[in-house]
Amino acid sequence: MIDPVTPSEAFLRSIDIHELLPQQEPFMMISRLVLFDKVRTVCETDINADNIFVEDGRFTASGLIENIAQTCAARIGYFNKYVLKKAVQIGFIGAIRNMEITDLPEVGQQITTIVDVKEEVFGMILASAMVKQGEKTMVTTEMKIAIKEK
Repeated sequence: MIDPVTPSEAFLRSIDIHELLPQQEPFMMISRLVLFDKVRTVCETDINADNIFVEDGRFTASGLIENIAQTCAARIGYFNKYVLKKAVQIGFIGAIRNMEITDLPEVGQQITTIVDVKEEVFGMILASAMVKQGEKTMVTTEMKIAIKEK
């Protein structure tokens, strides 16, 4: 029996990411959920040439922003589906602060997006985020996500 509050990486990797997000192709900016706990969510993304946010062989800054937002959405989707047993909710980027992009990933690379929830109150999530390619940090930022209540 899988404990949905402390899932294994193998279980998370087995989930079809489409089940957790309101976005669908061609607007999927994450490939896999690999870690979920009370504070941290980690997703991996394969940068493919046909991605709508790839220009001149690189994933754009807009793609990175959406990638971070979708990592937050994967967290919400996983929690709703596997812990609360309810439908996926839609979220909106409320604010982006202190964003620093030092590099853009290239087609063929895999990036890892790490989101740590700092606060969650009244349908708003404040999170810090980092995007890495291997050991290299490419993006750091804070993001506010507003969750649409049904």
